[in-house]
Amino acid sequence: MTSSSLKTKAKLNPFFKNIIVNVVKNRQKNRKPSPLAEPFDKRVKNLEVEVSHEIGDFFYLLLGVVSASFGLRGFLMPSSFIDGGVTGISLMVNELAGISFPLLLVCFNLPFLALAYFSVGKRFAIKSVLGIFLLAIAVALIPYPSITDDKILVAAFGGFFLGLGIGLAIRGGAIIDGTEVLAIFISRKTSLTVGNVIMIFNVIIFITAAYFLSTEIALYAILTYFAASKTVDFVIDGIEEFMGITIISEENEKIRLAIIEKMGRGCTIFKAENGFSKNGETRRPVDVVYTVITRLEMSKLKTEIDKIDKQAFIIMTSVKDAKGGMIKKKPIKKFDK
Repeated sequence: MTSSSLKTKAKLNPFFKNIIVNVVKNRQKNRKPSPLAEPFDKRVKNLEVEVSHEIGDFFYLLLGVVSASFGLRGFLMPSSFIDGGVTGISLMVNELAGISFPLLLVCFNLPFLALAYFSVGKRFAIKSVLGIFLLAIAVALIPYPSITDDKILVAAFGGFFLGLGIGLAIRGGAIIDGTEVLAIFISRKTSLTVGNVIMIFNVIIFITAAYFLSTEIALYAILTYFAASKTVDFVIDGIEEFMGITIISEENEKIRLAIIEKMGRGCTIFKAENGFSKNGETRRPVDVVYTVITRLEMSKLKTEIDKIDKQAFIIMTSVKDAKGGMIKKKPIKKFDK
């Protein structure tokens, strides 16, 4: 079952609808009357969209945790292999010191989660905390069997399932490895791109693994990382930090305001004409909204657009990097309060 089907079922469920209505009523009682307040039906619709999106995001996150834990317990850990990122550091320390891997996974990710809270937002940080704790619990408690002893298969498929898990978690608006948060933070402060930061970080890990473990394990770690990164690319359609979003909607002004006020981002309005018209018919003018956001903000933007116009036509393209404007000069606000 896909995330969208879960959202649809949730919205059609009368019990779910009644809960939403009661929550909005309770909120309305606790608020002071205001002439600028949104109508009751609009509040119900907005809360329903938010909750249904959270259900979809949690579904992605749960699938990601299951996949990543399977890659770790079923392939990498039985063969004493490592990967890149914070997960790779945890696996290496576990192999050298014998400290519990789930404990290391949580402890090593805590600084990155704190960084995510202050630089990305509370909603993203909470989801990431949940994802990492679920991953640690899954690795500790689920008795995955060891699939194979073939080193090539271990590196390839261990990386594949781990990358699949990371990609699904990102699609759910969270992370289960803190490396990307660090890379995004450093890229804003320096001229390095996100990809460059991740590459440098992992090169250091692989050199350390070659010194303390063995050159062979380090080489297999590179293969594992390659498989994981390519899988992440496939799942989330590109490892680039930035995404260019083109939105065509009759409610373009409301969407523009949502991007500015709720996302804390800038946008550009293109003057265009509706091309879906027959010969002799007058083409109607239309404003096209274009914005550039980080991949981590995509889930929130979809939620805001769905609140305004579920029929909006959205085009998402990968952007290798961005310079100037608000995207780097202005840090990501806590738009998810």
